Amino acid sequence: MTTPKKTAHRVGYKVGEAVVYPAHGVGRITAIEEQEIAGFKLELFVVSFEKDKMVLRVPTAKAASVGLRKLAEPDAMQKALEVLTGRARIKRTMWSRRAQEYEAKINSGDLIAVAEVVRDLHRADSQPEQSYSERQLYEAALDRVMRELAHVNKITDTEATKLIQASLAKAPKRKGAEAEASSDDEDVQDEAA
Repeated sequence: MTTPKKTAHRVGYKVGEAVVYPAHGVGRITAIEEQEIAGFKLELFVVSFEKDKMVLRVPTAKAASVGLRKLAEPDAMQKALEVLTGRARIKRTMWSRRAQEYEAKINSGDLIAVAEVVRDLHRADSQPEQSYSERQLYEAALDRVMRELAHVNKITDTEATKLIQASLAKAPKRKGAEAEASSDDEDVQDEAA
């Protein structure tokens, strides 16, 4: 049995507020309701993810532990854009290991970590084609950063994408296939030179 709560805000969140859920990105709290589950009354945030056509119910008591957070502050968003202008850091490990690390960063909900994935997987038109799995991870990370940037700056998704692309264009150019085999140590040496 679901009953919408009379209150419009709990634990620092209010109905209508945009929030970030680590595994799904930016959503909006549409309600705070109480449900009885197995004889226990639970207060839940109802978070709607419009683009994914999905609704998630998060217990208010577990909001912090599952990583639900407010949108980034404008200065944190600026730091994420600055990360995009940095040199890509690609470890010398098997793709499957790197893919797991990228996936973990994307699902961490940490804006800077997601921006690092965008930076590391971005390919300019002059560079070799991405594999299907690389492209999927890149697009997932790009979408997360773009949606949060659009909400924080109150701009359209298209304008946010253009800002991200402009930041990526400022990054040092990779040297094609050699960049695939580079390690963090080599990147640090390149930056020092």
